[in-house]
Amino acid sequence: MKWTLRRWLVLAGLATGLLACSSMPPDGVGYARSSALPAPPDPPDNPTTPEKAALGKQLFFDKRLSGDGSMACQGCHFRHLGWTDALPLSRKVGGGMNTRHTPTVYNTGYYTAWYWDGRAKTLEGQITAAWKAQIGADPAKATAVIAAVPGYQAGFQKVFGAAPSEENIAKALAAFLRTLNSGEAPWDRYAAGDKTAVSADAAAGAELFTGKAGCAACHRPPLYSDGMFYNVGLEAGKAQPDLGRFAVSKDPADTSAFKTPTLRSVGISGPYFHDGSVASLEEAVRYMAAGGKADPHKSQILIDRKLSEKEIGQLVAFLNTLTSEESFAPPKLP
Repeated sequence: MKWTLRRWLVLAGLATGLLACSSMPPDGVGYARSSALPAPPDPPDNPTTPEKAALGKQLFFDKRLSGDGSMACQGCHFRHLGWTDALPLSRKVGGGMNTRHTPTVYNTGYYTAWYWDGRAKTLEGQITAAWKAQIGADPAKATAVIAAVPGYQAGFQKVFGAAPSEENIAKALAAFLRTLNSGEAPWDRYAAGDKTAVSADAAAGAELFTGKAGCAACHRPPLYSDGMFYNVGLEAGKAQPDLGRFAVSKDPADTSAFKTPTLRSVGISGPYFHDGSVASLEEAVRYMAAGGKADPHKSQILIDRKLSEKEIGQLVAFLNTLTSEESFAPPKLP
């Protein structure tokens, strides 16, 4: 049986009614998951263990993985910013700029394709690509640096029974990222029966989200993403538009289409969209509710929903209740 994102979303929907939070993994590696989310699937060749995730957590925060020792993976993903970086576009090691906004790594283990255009087919593959392109590393040289650290020598022997390698570094990082699942948010508590957890406006916004505003058609609970790709008009009129998913699929229907971002902790992860072009959550909601810009390839699901100012505010209030409230402690590096 193939465990697709859609299948996991079905299971997650069933889990919503169970309302039983998992416990914090050992060493504070990840978080207690939202009761709306089941455990993400592991690939057969890289099962997650607490020890492997703890090792990956150290590597994620370690600048020694980069080409010049100046940037860790965490350099673009900050917990207090919803595991993003608050920049429209981030800078790479060496001074170059990315052409797309840093996506959150919340709940990344649930997806079946990575990057805004879905070009990476595995999380481990995405990590290796970012290791080279974002933090400017020659993985062979960076692995040699890590392998010279006694603490890492012991850690890799314990987890993998072998010295650090490019493959096992990527596997450890992926294991850690699969623990970064959304914690309990106010809306989860409200859905569990605590009617004091959110405001009346937020509750009204939830009704709009699944009804008149049509948001849930693509931002499906409980991940608030369907993992699919849509053109929402943001590339319209640009001299050199980003072709998005088309560069991967070669399907004209995918021209300037990008993956649906999760809305978990969206209130703290701005700026918004694949190009980081929208500064505020209210502005992003207003753009989508109005149907985006005219574009021959724009998704037909995106139409003017004719929302009032009050309804826009209610949607924003609801989205802010999806912010997780877990704690997180950075690791001690060897």
